[in-house]
Amino acid sequence: MSPLTTTIITSSLATGTIITMSSHHWMMAWIGLEMNTLAIIPTISKQHHPRATEAATKYFLTQAAASALILFSSSISAWNTGTWDITQMTNPTANALLTSALAMKLGLVPMHFWLPEVLQGSTMKAALIISTWQKLAPMTLIYLSMNNLSTTILLTMGTLSVMLGGWAGLNQTQARKIMAYSSIAHLGWMVTIATTLTNIMITALIMYLLMTTSMFSSLISSKSKTIRDTTTSWTTSPTLTIMMMLTLLSLGGLPPLSGFLPKWLILEELITQNLLPMATMIALSTLLSLFFYLRLTYTTTLTASPNTTQTKHKWRFKPSTPNLLLSTTIPLTTMSLPLTPLITN
Repeated sequence: MSPLTTTIITSSLATGTIITMSSHHWMMAWIGLEMNTLAIIPTISKQHHPRATEAATKYFLTQAAASALILFSSSISAWNTGTWDITQMTNPTANALLTSALAMKLGLVPMHFWLPEVLQGSTMKAALIISTWQKLAPMTLIYLSMNNLSTTILLTMGTLSVMLGGWAGLNQTQARKIMAYSSIAHLGWMVTIATTLTNIMITALIMYLLMTTSMFSSLISSKSKTIRDTTTSWTTSPTLTIMMMLTLLSLGGLPPLSGFLPKWLILEELITQNLLPMATMIALSTLLSLFFYLRLTYTTTLTASPNTTQTKHKWRFKPSTPNLLLSTTIPLTTMSLPLTPLITN
């Protein structure tokens, strides 16, 4: 793509999210979501590959259906209450439809089928944008309309997302699909806590964005697309390999690392709210996610590749990717746990 086209698409992507995040009128929120969707489609399909075209089509259809549902639910609400205010949706039917639409936008179970397929058909950079930036607008709408959304539906979807994110990820060998199921599981955690404490949801979202960005940046830098590719990532940069291992363990939520922080706060709050069975279920389901993170960790840093190269670098050009994103997100991904008292206060 030409620099002008890239600039227009990137600015439209940013503007769409900002419009949605700063709006109080459903029509403006919908316009922001539409801008967002239309800007990401060329980004996915720019490879001119059948798989990329398929991914772009799947993304467009699901997002268009979700946007139509949002418009439909807000119209029902406006018809009954006479207001288009996002925070004033009181109609139960409209709220149930809105909950389903936002779940489809985010890729929560049972509306998750598009997410792994779309990520697999995209480039690594497009997959990074879909997994991080594209989650901001729907999460903002959940935050704004949380008092009116259906709690039962959200808790059920959250629990199922954490469970399926663990189970389905066990079967994958592609890094992008693993990250897709990881995204589904993390969003499940966020949606679960959204019903009681939205500030913990925001903390979990920020941590998820940091961890996912650093993980994707590591995969882009080492040019790893499958689990098998990670076995030779040490030839690119041994330091990067160690950082990738710590990022994976942080994604899994192991205590000394930052990823433990949101899980700890969420479980604590769920127990306080007497939701013990659900807290137990999602905590056990996280062990499944941890298993495939550990498997990636094992292939990345704890094994020597069977065909060990004698050269210092891989048989290709040295990676010329800018490391600013990587160097800013990795410290936060691994060392934010001491900030917990600051966040809880």
